[in-house]
Amino acid sequence: MLPVADALSAAAEPTRRRLLQLLATGPRTVSELAEQFTVSRPAISQHLAVLADAGLVTARKDGRQRYYSVVPSGITQLRAEIDRFWSAELDLLVDDAARRAATPPEEHH
Repeated sequence: MLPVADALSAAAEPTRRRLLQLLATGPRTVSELAEQFTVSRPAISQHLAVLADAGLVTARKDGRQRYYSVVPSGITQLRAEIDRFWSAELDLLVDDAARRAATPPEEHH
């Protein structure tokens, strides 16, 4: 897996996005998380490491178990990145796409 520089890139990958959704309900072990996926437990651990490197999750060791949970400040920063990304230009693009979708194909130029 390639290193990911920022939270937005880390959360863009579907498996990692799903991990964040699962962890939003509370801390879970790697085994508990891996049960929700078809990929291996080591693959889930790698995804969690990327999320941890991006500051989105943290791990707490309790005996032989490692519990992962979301980092609220990391999620707040991710949301700020998404808000910065969603600019007026993207709003215009969405509006244009909606207009084109409402126009019959023979009228497109």
